[in-house]
Amino acid sequence: MNADHKVAKNHYQPEAQAHIIPAANLDPETMALLVKCCPAGLYHIMGDGSLRVDVHGCLECGTCRMLVDEQALKLWRYPAADYGIHLRFG
Repeated sequence: MNADHKVAKNHYQPEAQAHIIPAANLDPETMALLVKCCPAGLYHIMGDGSLRVDVHGCLECGTCRMLVDEQALKLWRYPAADYGIHLRFG
């Protein structure tokens, strides 16, 4: 079974509030880094130049948190208990 099939078996229980919120005014280089580094592909640069994060499906790996400075992500925390990713490798 390849990695895509394993990831597809995961279950995500969303919270009411996002657990990752990017800062409002990020420079284009930081936005490009976040888009490129996220293994789940959750970061997207919108047509107006803003950064959107789809936290549903977040693997909670912390890659984005480690690669940018503390000002780039206004909020990054693990979801509350019983929320977030539930890994099921099959």
